[in-house]
Formats: sequence, structure tokens, C-alpha cells
Amino acid sequence: MLSGAGIYVMLDVSLPLNGSIDRSSPSWSTNLLDEYTTTISAFTKYDNMLAYNIGNEVINLVSNTNAAPFVKAAARDIKAFLKGIGSSTMVGYSAVDGDADFRNTLAEYMTCGDDSIAVDIYGLNNYEWCGNETLSSSHWDTITSGFSGLPVATYMSEFGCITSPPRLWTEVTALFASPVSDVFSGGVAFSYFPTADDYGMITISADGNSVQTSDDFTRLAAEYNSTTPPNTPTQSAAPAASTIGCPAENDTLLASSTLPPTPDESVCNCINENAFACLLKQSSANEPIIVGSLTDYACSLLGSNNASCDAIAGNGTSGVYGALSMCSPAIKLSYAMSAYYELNPVDSSCDFAGNASLSTNKPNTAQDASAAASSCLAQEPSGGVFTPSASSAQTASSTGSSGSASASSSSKSGSATSVGVNGLAVGLSLVGVLVGGLVGIGAHL
Repeated sequence: MLSGAGIYVMLDVSLPLNGSIDRSSPSWSTNLLDEYTTTISAFTKYDNMLAYNIGNEVINLVSNTNAAPFVKAAARDIKAFLKGIGSSTMVGYSAVDGDADFRNTLAEYMTCGDDSIAVDIYGLNNYEWCGNETLSSSHWDTITSGFSGLPVATYMSEFGCITSPPRLWTEVTALFASPVSDVFSGGVAFSYFPTADDYGMITISADGNSVQTSDDFTRLAAEYNSTTPPNTPTQSAAPAASTIGCPAENDTLLASSTLPPTPDESVCNCINENAFACLLKQSSANEPIIVGSLTDYACSLLGSNNASCDAIAGNGTSGVYGALSMCSPAIKLSYAMSAYYELNPVDSSCDFAGNASLSTNKPNTAQDASAAASSCLAQEPSGGVFTPSASSAQTASSTGSSGSASASSSSKSGSATSVGVNGLAVGLSLVGVLVGGLVGIGAHL
């Protein structure tokens, strides 16, 4: 229907609860990669897909800009996936607005580097134009100037202030005229559908069979109809593609230039099946709150025994990522529970309020677990970055991909650090391999 009307679609591939990068405990993991690529695979049959959005306002404060490397890694891997299946659909990100330094630096970070790691289209959710504003009073002049050096297409991914009703939509004229149109390629008025905070422009009948548009919708349509979009420069006259260098970590950007590795489900599943003694039950694996709270608890037990969860943690500021930081929350939890079981190898150490059980393939000794983990980790491609395949996304293991992205991925003691085997308690062979072996892998911008 949309294709027939000449309408192109920009699709969010992340889900609110368990299918998006969690700004409070960010990770780029196998379950998210599977979710995103499976969604994309379902839409490749349509000829009007313009872009896939890999995140919307994941970063909303300077204090959580440490999540930016994980979002950028997601863009890198989804771009590689699309290229691998012969798709030219773009990959985008929609950012929250903020003060100029925060807004501009984040935009530069997400669009920096070569084509393999920069998003193709960058959106800004902006609600500063309220009523009869001007370029100056709405700060659109400052925003436009700040984005003028970005090397990719930009657009207002959300606009439509509701704090000064009625919504006059006079920003539409500004959006499609210079100087704004010299930088921004249009925008999306929010929201067609009803929202809890009254941004919606339609009312759906109780039986769901009819729609009534509001005065907001009528005024918006009138503004669009009275506006002539710019038609310059022509495609042939457009400047050649360019790149910008990535900003260094600073007061408004707590993000490393080293990105997390591509999540490798085969490696994660191999370790889960062969190196872990204590496994999370499948009935609990799809419960984000249970997985998150148990991970925190298991990691606190390790901390009390001079061990840590560094192997499953990732630090976007230091650019250090544990060997299992790419795995699903369920596998990360199984790691923490297994490490604790190694410290206290009795059946009661693998119960966790009935949410765990001993593996039928439990390693006989800590040394066996260490050898199995080493063998699995050796399968990972050199450098940790590779092109995800469609087949792996569509045949994801239920054990490896279950669990929520919102579950904790770091220990209570803080961020991941490079810890050698010799610094661990005697007997923690599994922990030693995973923490001492591959911490810090990833792609440098």
C-alpha cells in the first residue's frame, strides 16, 4: 500500500523492553544482533525501505554517552549485514536534543569515520519551535550551523511542539527553505497516531474501523501544501562524499574510539554448552527483571570472593570489552553462576532461587572448563569484527539468544578492565581464560 503511494519507510529495528541497547548498562550482544537482522530479513521483500533506525534517543545525557560506542558498533554490523545481502538501504540513528556541545559532539561521533562505521542518515528529535517562532528564537539557526559540517544526510526525526497550542506548524516553511534546507533533508512531524502525552493527530474509533483527523493534522497538511521543497543542488552537482575524524573523549563525550566486537553467537553458544557448569533455566531466560537482578547478585557473590564479572562487562569509555560482553544476557548470567559454582562446587551453589540447574555437559574440573573456553574463543575471527550472516540470524539458538538486553552486563565493582590470569583466585580457571584472554578486542575508529 505505501509503496503504491510512493511512500518510503524508515523502520525502527529496536524494541522498547528487550530489543534495544540499554543506556544504563549498554552492550551490543548476540540477542540484539539477532533481533535486528531477523527484523530486517522480514522487510527485505519490500521495495520502499529507505532506512533502518538502530536506535532512538539511546543516549540522552552526557553521563550516558558511554553507550555511544555500542550504538556505533550496531550501525557497523547492520551496515555490513545489509551489504552482505545486497541491500542499499541506509542505517540511521535518531538523537535527543540538548545543549549545543552535547548535541554537536554526539552527532559528530555517530557520523565520523569511514563508510563502514558511520551512520548513513542522522536524525534530531527537536521540539524547540513552538507557535510563531523564528530561526533565532527557536535556536534552529544554531542547530543548523552546528550540523553543517556533518558528512551524512540529516533530518528532523521528530518535530511538533505542543507546549504553545494550537500547533501552527510554521516550522515547516523554515524546514524547506535556506539555510535550514541546506543542512536538513526535511523532517517527520510527530505524531500521526495517538500518544499518552497528546502528540497524536488522529482519533481512532472504538471499533478500529475509522479515523478522525484533528485540527493539528489539518493545519500541518496546509503548511505542507503551501511549501515548495528545494530542488537544488541536482544529483549531478551534489558534492562528493566526505568523512570526518572522530572526536576525542571530552567533557561532553565519554566515548572511546574503540568499538565493541561483532557479537559472535557461535562462540557464545560454544562456551555456554561446553564450558559452563551452571546454566540459567530457559523458563527464566526471557524474564528481563529476573536476569538482571540475578546477574547483579551473582556478580556480587564473585566480588565477595575476590573475583569479578569483568569477562561479561563492557566499558564504552575505556574501550575495554570482556570476552563475553558480546553474549546474550542469559549466557552472561550463566557465566557468573558457573564462576561462582567453581568457587563452591556443591549443588546448592547452582540453584539461584530455582532459576538455575547444573549442566548435563558439566565440565569435570575447572581445568576442563578452561580448555573448553579456550577452544571456543579460538574460533572468533581475528580482530573480532566480521559480517553477520542472514542464516545465523534466522536460525539463532534459543539458548544463545534468549534474555533481555536490559539485563545487567557489568559487575557491581565497576567497568571491565584487563585482568591477567595470575591476578585471579586459585581455581578460577574459567574466569582466568575469559578475562585474561580477549579483553579489549574491537575495531578502532
